[in-house]
Amino acid sequence: MEHPYLFFVKLFEWIGLGHFAHIYPHVVYSWVVMAVLIVLAAIAAKNIRMIPTKAQNVFEVIVSGIEDFMVDVVGEEGRWLFPLAATVFLYIFTCNLSGLIPGFFPPTASINTTLSCALVVVTFTHVIGIKYHGAKYIKHFLGPVWWMSPLIFLIEIIGHLARILSLTFRLFGNMAGHELVLAILFMLAGLFLAPLPIMLLGIFVAFVQAFVFFLLSLIYFSGAMEHAH
Repeated sequence: MEHPYLFFVKLFEWIGLGHFAHIYPHVVYSWVVMAVLIVLAAIAAKNIRMIPTKAQNVFEVIVSGIEDFMVDVVGEEGRWLFPLAATVFLYIFTCNLSGLIPGFFPPTASINTTLSCALVVVTFTHVIGIKYHGAKYIKHFLGPVWWMSPLIFLIEIIGHLARILSLTFRLFGNMAGHELVLAILFMLAGLFLAPLPIMLLGIFVAFVQAFVFFLLSLIYFSGAMEHAH
């Protein structure tokens, strides 16, 4: 179902890039989300004071909350993973929330966006494994019994591919479904009346889906850091 109105798609039409914007609205709105996050990061990093302002307090609570939770899951040794983990959470959460703004399209309602995020997470999981264990990382795929190694290896490969599918389709399905419900309600009941309860619920869904993706990413990172059993 086509979105009733997309502000930035119309903006791209005015500058002669309407064909691209209509085919790839998720790319256009991914750029918008990235621009918003960059601007907010610049604001947060500007004029940092020992006695924080209200805005600095808000950013510090968000950053420290994400970091503390990550350390609880991964451990102190995984603190260096914070930039990637926090970026994944904030990007997905902001993408999810953008769908609640009239004229915006949530990039996470496109399977291309969710697949890209899943590939980054799963690929980096193996980068972590190689960083911590080198060639011995292969033991994660062979199991504890040598004569069952071929079968275990096949199962592990399937399992790691399933991680990509799980991360991709869980996020995509929930956000695309929510976007579809909103689009139907917009057409049937106007802009604000009937969709309002769904939009309020959408804030909760946006957070939960970003949190689940973030939590699963941390679990995968932590598993790659552990020694094979």
